[in-house]
This record gives sequence, C-alpha cells and structure tokens, in this order.
Amino acid sequence: MPIYEYQCHEHDRFELRQPMGSASEQAACPHCGASARRVLSAPRIVTRGHGAWMAAIDRADKSRYEPEVVSSLPATGLRRSTPVIPLTPQLRGLPRP
Repeated sequence: MPIYEYQCHEHDRFELRQPMGSASEQAACPHCGASARRVLSAPRIVTRGHGAWMAAIDRADKSRYEPEVVSSLPATGLRRSTPVIPLTPQLRGLPRP
C-alpha cells in the first residue's frame, strides 16, 4: 500500500497508509483531530542493487560535484593509427589546415 502525506496547520506532516487511489484530499490529524490537507511528496524509491551497480551509481553521482582530474589518457594497449586518404588531383590545390 502506498503512503500518503498530509500537512496539519498546527502540527507537522504525518503519513497514512491507504489503498492506491483511495486517498482523500483531507484527513484527520492524529494529534489534534483537525482536518489536514494532502501534500505531494517525493516517492521513496529503494534501490537494492548489486555492489558493483551501486558503486557505479555512487561514482557517477560523485563525479557531478567532484570530477576526477587526469593528466593523460588511460592506456588501452591498442595503438590505432589514423588512416591516410590519398588526395585526388582536384583536392590537392585546396589549402590545408
């Protein structure tokens, strides 16, 4: 069952578990019995994942605020060369960058 959140004018917010779609716009405050209005709140999504998956999520979140600084590209072990395309006679007269 989902948890719905209500705000009392005299007290803080409180939560009620009600069947989905049956929550009313008003509910009685458990402390004073006054009418409290329903408020929208962020869903509570629990992420229970594998250790590597959660570590990757944490690393990505951290990189938003504290990006890693590197001095060189990581070594991949593969050396790739850029293919050289021979110029056609029509393109030889053009200036090169």
